[in-house]
Amino acid sequence: MQRRTVSLWFPRLASDRALRQHPLGCAQTTAEPPFALTLRESNTERLYCLSGQAQHLGLMQGMTLSDARALRPDLITRPATPELDQQFLRALARWAGRYCPWVGVEGRDGLVLDVSGSTHLFGGESEMLADMRMRLTRAGIAARIGLADSRGAAWALAHFDEGVAAPGDPLPTLRPLPVAALRLDGPTCVALERLGLRTIGDLHDTPRAPLSRRFGNGVLMRLDQALGVQGEPLTPLPDPPRYGVRLTLPEPIGLSADVMAGLARLLDGLCDRLRAQDMGARVLQLTLRRVDQASQQVELRLARAMNDPAVILPLFERGVSAVEAGYGIDQLRLGAPRVEALPPAQIQSAIRQSEEEGVASLITKLGTRIGLENVQRFLPADSHIPERAHILAAAAFSEPAEKWPRPAALPPRPLRLFAPEPIGGRATGPGREPPPQFRWRGMRLERVHVEGPERLTPEWWLPSEAWQNGVRDYWRVETRQGRRLWMYHTPQNPGWFVQGEFA
Repeated sequence: MQRRTVSLWFPRLASDRALRQHPLGCAQTTAEPPFALTLRESNTERLYCLSGQAQHLGLMQGMTLSDARALRPDLITRPATPELDQQFLRALARWAGRYCPWVGVEGRDGLVLDVSGSTHLFGGESEMLADMRMRLTRAGIAARIGLADSRGAAWALAHFDEGVAAPGDPLPTLRPLPVAALRLDGPTCVALERLGLRTIGDLHDTPRAPLSRRFGNGVLMRLDQALGVQGEPLTPLPDPPRYGVRLTLPEPIGLSADVMAGLARLLDGLCDRLRAQDMGARVLQLTLRRVDQASQQVELRLARAMNDPAVILPLFERGVSAVEAGYGIDQLRLGAPRVEALPPAQIQSAIRQSEEEGVASLITKLGTRIGLENVQRFLPADSHIPERAHILAAAAFSEPAEKWPRPAALPPRPLRLFAPEPIGGRATGPGREPPPQFRWRGMRLERVHVEGPERLTPEWWLPSEAWQNGVRDYWRVETRQGRRLWMYHTPQNPGWFVQGEFA
């Protein structure tokens, strides 16, 4: 059987992905604006990937963003995310599996398919290529396609002259292509062109011995690979690992203790596989099949990735106890649909490790009752506004802050912070310093010492109803009654408020 290889090249993979995820939203009557993704290199923003319209207007990859904006002020840019581009490329590889079982990744923006023996399923080679192009165009993905006997010839056609090379003899099709189509590096291509060897045909007609002496075996190897004289392996993408174990019982069981005993055996096997690949489970699903073929599922969402069966097993007790066994359970299946990498970490003390596992177990137990998203922790935020100096994050999906940063020049902040409370009484002060006497929370207070003011202005890029009155002048006030308050005054709308209390 004649081997046939398809090369798919996506010249605008990154920009096509970004536009599919977040379209520009321009009206149909207006012209499409130029669009590009930018990536910072050596402290300079450069164009990383351009849309078709941006390329048509003369912008080029690698151009600095400042030069691009000087040429096209209407250029729309977004930051590039190469890791998302690679995920998208792997998704395209899974899609390409509809044409053949052997699909591999070619660089950072291409795929290679071994379609030997599968083209007849689509009516022939031309019909299969037309189907590929139609589906990719409908999805908004620009692609160039090459088909030949060898991987090198298919790559050359996809990148330099879309087409199909005749089976058995790709040289006539490859002859007019430049030597860069052989996947040679830039300096080698320049050196060959200086010798007058500009095309693959020129290179093929040149005696091999002088080429080998001057350029080594690399140039001739690439030529032979393109012509199919020397084989080139195609390594398909491996299937993602699946973590699941199953236990079929000779007799049905119905007691929670028996189910937990079977689950313990399954956890040992599953955790061994996870540890072998330095992975940890974040979600575990226990499926219990009854003798009447009905199934019940117990899902456990963990606060952090774990692969220790002794820690995980007790967390299943609440879910297992709620299972209706019916006439008995004859099969248990345990799977980990969501896993995370657990790279080797530095050895830590047993006390600290047990504390971290204990906190994670507590968060997991609470999360099974009220949901992991509802178990939250405070994390520091980069803001000088008191009420915005922290955020709430799910404890299961965040790490605790080792230290809450505070600039040394910033005055102390109160330990207790609450919503602003206006002070009562007729003595409101002149507005420059806190009033000498005032009422707060039903108490009559008299100041003895003040420090301030500290003026805070609202963040204009984050609108907030609480800061409609503009700037605030904060004071630290000590009272004769022992209260140490954090008060502020609003000059625009004169009034005094208490927002915090020092310890």
